[in-house]
Amino acid sequence: MATNETPHFHNSSGAAAIDIGVREFMCVGALPPFDHPHVFLDMGGDDEIVCPYCSTLFRYRAALGRTETEPDGHLLTDAA
Repeated sequence: MATNETPHFHNSSGAAAIDIGVREFMCVGALPPFDHPHVFLDMGGDDEIVCPYCSTLFRYRAALGRTETEPDGHLLTDAA
């Protein structure tokens, strides 16, 4: 994934919340083929947002890099 693209995150593990290092991103729900429509989410000035499709809570953490997640492993590496 190129660094200038919008990162895509998934929640196949069913985590209650995922901390990420960006405020603008795409949520895909579970990994394909069980994904929901890929929705663009923008936290604006807030530090958290809930996906309207899968209800995953995403929280912004400045200490994380653009493609890092906590818990680890929620970056979709092959955005379809």
